[in-house]
Amino acid sequence: MPKFVKLATLGDLPVGGAKEVEFDGRVYALFNVEGAISAIDGICPHQGGPLADGQLEGCFVACPWHGWEFNVQTGATPLGPRIKVDVFEVKIEGDDVLVLVP
Repeated sequence: MPKFVKLATLGDLPVGGAKEVEFDGRVYALFNVEGAISAIDGICPHQGGPLADGQLEGCFVACPWHGWEFNVQTGATPLGPRIKVDVFEVKIEGDDVLVLVP
């Protein structure tokens, strides 16, 4: 049953910042795009690169290993509709960043 879990605080995610968090065996990448917090699968589907370590430009992050880009708000990529990463709902309560985990 999906549930909201605290994975970070707003202080962990300045504007333009990213954070990798592991919870219950899964890696999440959290991003702050102009004050909007997003959470996606933290592992690139290409060869497993850490997306939170990638360069964030606007709402796109580029995997640091091979440059595959993903929209951190939708999970989509310019590479085509068949490739994407999971996106997780985010809720802010006070200073806590809560993510709806499976």
